[in-house]
Amino acid sequence: MRAIVQKTYGTADVLEFTEVEPPSIGEDEVLIAVRAAGVHIGDHHLMTGRPYPVRLVSGLRAPRKPVPGMDVAGRVERVGAKVTRFAPGDEVFGTCTGAFAEYARAREDRIAPKPANLTFEQAATVPT
Repeated sequence: MRAIVQKTYGTADVLEFTEVEPPSIGEDEVLIAVRAAGVHIGDHHLMTGRPYPVRLVSGLRAPRKPVPGMDVAGRVERVGAKVTRFAPGDEVFGTCTGAFAEYARAREDRIAPKPANLTFEQAATVPT
């Protein structure tokens, strides 16, 4: 799948558009076909590694998670064995890991059904 990848901390210049393996999901997770991803200050902190305490969580010298992005909207592609609230085809939005890719994974308790009156782009920008 195609994704924006970051191998080091820095400005937007460190981001690369490349092919990566799709994420695998756990029992309580869903795989989302990403239609839109939001960008906010947390993404900037994780990209730059600043303020420096961010690195205690995200990796001291380089990001632990190479695909950035936390806010997502899209369609459920696959669900884990313990997922009960969502099924493939459901339109959802919420918080995940790796939203800047064609597919992202999210825990069931971190997403919600997308309201029908919102576009995917609008849903991805709802504060989480």
